[in-house]
Amino acid sequence: MKEEKNYNRRTEKDYGFIRSFYYRSFVFFIVMTVAKLMYNIKVEGKENVPDSSRVIYAGNHVSYLDPPLISYATQKKIAYMAKQELFHSDHKLLRFLVHSLGAFAVNREKPEIATFKTVKAIFNTPWSLGIFPQGGIRKEPEIADIHKGFVMFAKKFQADVVPVAVCGFDGYAKKLFEKHITIKIGKPISFSLDENEIINEWTRQVSELTGFENKVS
Repeated sequence: MKEEKNYNRRTEKDYGFIRSFYYRSFVFFIVMTVAKLMYNIKVEGKENVPDSSRVIYAGNHVSYLDPPLISYATQKKIAYMAKQELFHSDHKLLRFLVHSLGAFAVNREKPEIATFKTVKAIFNTPWSLGIFPQGGIRKEPEIADIHKGFVMFAKKFQADVVPVAVCGFDGYAKKLFEKHITIKIGKPISFSLDENEIINEWTRQVSELTGFENKVS
């Protein structure tokens, strides 16, 4: 019986030159083209992107486009934490992209030690960490049901949190210039703040940037 691959464990070698080059090329040639031609993308708040890579980019989650669009907006190499089901998806292209672009799996019901080791490995490289605190894709225009994992990682690895808001998504584009999306980058939130302060500040910024209802505070 073939052993199932462990997709939640990555090491520093997984974020070396080859994957970095592939990632940059994918964002520059594929994501930028699609973002500009299909979604008329605009980016606000570029000045809020830290020079350091020891950062957690935490965004609202409205579609499968969020990870590549956030990477395009920040111009950073970001390893995203993804639900483990994506690594076994029947959609072969999605499964390939999730794995090849450096994402790693997480069991949201029972996080494993391997997840912490992977995050530590990421912060030992020039890559940053990407997390969607609400978990899965949300259709409702609200910020609610926040998972505290991103705060735990911020405190443990002393990484500031940068809120990112995906605004204007109302469906996937089927023709050129059909949709309009704006990525708004908020002000960094210090890891030194109290856990509840970090959550409340992330929620406040993202709800204000998106115009979504804040159901946390």
